[in-house]
Amino acid sequence: MEDHGKEVNYRNADRKMETPDCSRMKSKRAIIIGAGPAGLTAAYELLTKTDIQPIVIEKSEYMGGISRTVNYNGNRIDIGGHRFFSKSDRVMEWWLQMLPLEASETGTVAIKYHRMEKTIAASGAGPDPAAVNRVMLLRPRKSRIYYLRRFFDYPMTLSKDTLLNLGLWRTFKIGISYVKSSLFPIKPEQNLEQFFINRFGKELYRTFFQSYTEKVWGVPCNRISAEWGAQRIKGLSIWATLAHAFKKAFKGSGGGDISQKGTQTSLIEQFLYPKYGPGQMWEEVARRIREMGGEIRTGQRFNRIDTEGHRVKSIQMADCATGATETLTGDFFFSTAPIQELLRSFDVTPPKNVLEVSDGLVYRDFMTVGLLLPALKIHDATPGGKKLVADNWIYIQEPDVQLGRLQIFNNWSPFMVANPGQVWLGLEYFCNESDAIWNLPDEAVIALAKEELSKIDIIDAADVLDATVLRMEKAYPAYFGTFERFSEIREYIDCFENLFLVGRNGMHRYNNQDHSMLTAMMAVENIIDGNTDKNNLWEVNTEMDYHEEARQK
Repeated sequence: MEDHGKEVNYRNADRKMETPDCSRMKSKRAIIIGAGPAGLTAAYELLTKTDIQPIVIEKSEYMGGISRTVNYNGNRIDIGGHRFFSKSDRVMEWWLQMLPLEASETGTVAIKYHRMEKTIAASGAGPDPAAVNRVMLLRPRKSRIYYLRRFFDYPMTLSKDTLLNLGLWRTFKIGISYVKSSLFPIKPEQNLEQFFINRFGKELYRTFFQSYTEKVWGVPCNRISAEWGAQRIKGLSIWATLAHAFKKAFKGSGGGDISQKGTQTSLIEQFLYPKYGPGQMWEEVARRIREMGGEIRTGQRFNRIDTEGHRVKSIQMADCATGATETLTGDFFFSTAPIQELLRSFDVTPPKNVLEVSDGLVYRDFMTVGLLLPALKIHDATPGGKKLVADNWIYIQEPDVQLGRLQIFNNWSPFMVANPGQVWLGLEYFCNESDAIWNLPDEAVIALAKEELSKIDIIDAADVLDATVLRMEKAYPAYFGTFERFSEIREYIDCFENLFLVGRNGMHRYNNQDHSMLTAMMAVENIIDGNTDKNNLWEVNTEMDYHEEARQK
């Protein structure tokens, strides 16, 4: 297994590349499986930095993969919630080249770049979201935990409200448990339960982390690798939370600094977001790819990978509607497909141990139920009266419902909702394709969603005006099953010098979209440099200045 504790130098990931001398690179072709963030980024980078012709194969009709946006009766749904934030300067710039930042009322917005600042969107210079569609919004972040039918801050704070909501006895037990874990941490730290207990104590883990996390993964936390916590939560702890609150109280929240490189990702307080959701970003990227001569073929599924020695020479794809097949030859191949599908498609059967690990990899599937309402039963109290709660999403820690998380799309972007006087919700359920809930008809899923949200006092089920259900298979690659032997897969696939695994499912990594983009960018750089070593791709999101684990100074 990879050593995920080391710190990796990410200067190459963020390097400014000059356009290469494409005349030295004869006209070649790259076949890219998947039109998600990684696949589309690879295609765009190839078109702008080489003369290699990309052909993107996508089985659906949508751009963006899990980062797509669905338009249902004028109300838009973000599949899973995607904040546009990166500590990679390169990714931030890339996004803003596609969708420029809205005009700033404060005059300027500063994005910090490694001891430098770049000022953008001076007042009046940026586009007006009310008049222009191709625009990036700067949005406030707010997330809370819903537990005991009450709100708790996320990340946790030891505020007066938190202590009152928990009660004296529960607070006392949490404090004692945290002190015990601080003095006697579990070593070695092997699973996610131990990861949480070492940082928060057993009582706080059981109160605020266990139920939600087990809803997400469908297995006990002690069966999940600690590596998941190392990637998704990293430097966050009680002390990190208190230090952030103290710094905020005395130094302010950071003003217009979007980059916020000194802030743990779990504590970020503002982020970028496209006017019409993340799918707008990838639809724009796809438009530019086609405009520059790249191909994107939708409704196409790959069936077979043909190899010759340590190189891939072609793929066979099939039309999802007609079944008609076509073989595409290429010089370079990128895959964002689930590794199980990829390995089972090789013309030469991979070694037995590799298939054993691949077949044992686990994925978690995902459902979103969109509910349209005139109002919610919960609200924020303001000097101006009761208002819609300001949360982007709410973590549902209540153990008596299956619901895992609640999105309020009005708060991601007001343009996600057709009627600003209504509330557009996304109820998120984590499941497996074999689960009963996944196989229920949409009407039954909607009835369950309405019942559960009413049960925990967030809505009145009778108020629902409209509803829809969306399913996303293999949304989350899991860090259990045979994952601990993943290095066996990597060792085999990396031998194919012209095959690059990128993206979340392509690498079986719980990457954010910016991590996925970086893997694609670096793969293109490897091609330009003639580098067949894939180590730099696998180091993305293990540890960098980007990586959210705080350095000891």
